[in-house]
Amino acid sequence: MGSFLQQHTQNNKLPIRIVSPTFGSLETALMGDYTPLLRKPYYFLLFVLEGTTRHGIDLQQFDVTADQLLFVLPHQIHHVPDGKKGTNFFKLGFDESSLSLLPRQYPFLINPLNNQKIQFSPAAAARLKSIFEMLLGLLSRMDTDPELILAHLNSLLTEINAAYFAVEKRPANDKLSAFIRFKLLIENNLTEHPSIIEIAEELALNPNSLYNMVKQYSGLSPKEFITNRLILEAKRRLYYNKQSSIKELAYELGFNDPEYFSRLFKKVTGQTIGVFVQDLSGN
Repeated sequence: MGSFLQQHTQNNKLPIRIVSPTFGSLETALMGDYTPLLRKPYYFLLFVLEGTTRHGIDLQQFDVTADQLLFVLPHQIHHVPDGKKGTNFFKLGFDESSLSLLPRQYPFLINPLNNQKIQFSPAAAARLKSIFEMLLGLLSRMDTDPELILAHLNSLLTEINAAYFAVEKRPANDKLSAFIRFKLLIENNLTEHPSIIEIAEELALNPNSLYNMVKQYSGLSPKEFITNRLILEAKRRLYYNKQSSIKELAYELGFNDPEYFSRLFKKVTGQTIGVFVQDLSGN
């Protein structure tokens, strides 16, 4: 059995799907295996035209209203609201295979500024709406030339990328590019626990420059950033496997000492792992 996108794609050659209130929604019977709490293996965009909706990402709640876009990255926990009454929107899902066919990279998809909700100006929102409408038209036929879809997906992601970094009030510079590389390096090597010196060498920085860069963009030291990311991954895995033992979880995340991992979890979250799991269960 393929992934959700592969099973329910709207194109013969690309795993991609668009949904609006009047197009693309699956029948209830087909949604049986998909719960409101999802860990999607693909990129998900929600652009709201009218109304307000609330979505959860990694235990954080976001109210998304007109001219705002929420994006969810692969493997984040996404809690979908039960109802969408009074809301007009576009949703788009695509994966790395589609992304790899595009002509450029889109740094916002690494989320370097830790901001998953983007506000658009009226002019930018109108352009975004137009691109979504074009994609909806293209994806209404399974045999649409994928090059046409990819051209519009490129335009869409370019618009979103520009709006994402507009909050910085300046263009992405070399330091921000290095921070994006830092985040990507951590994502790809998270459970290997690379040292700060190893990370600095990989990024061709000295440890002080690395510290200042990470502090500027995240408000954390590199060590704190890595620790928080490991604990977030622990929370995600506990969401999906509440029966996993502390020892198993520690080893999965690259900790050789489960007791140290337990202490670190409590230090960062203020809760023991046991209490966190109880809260998830509602007990």
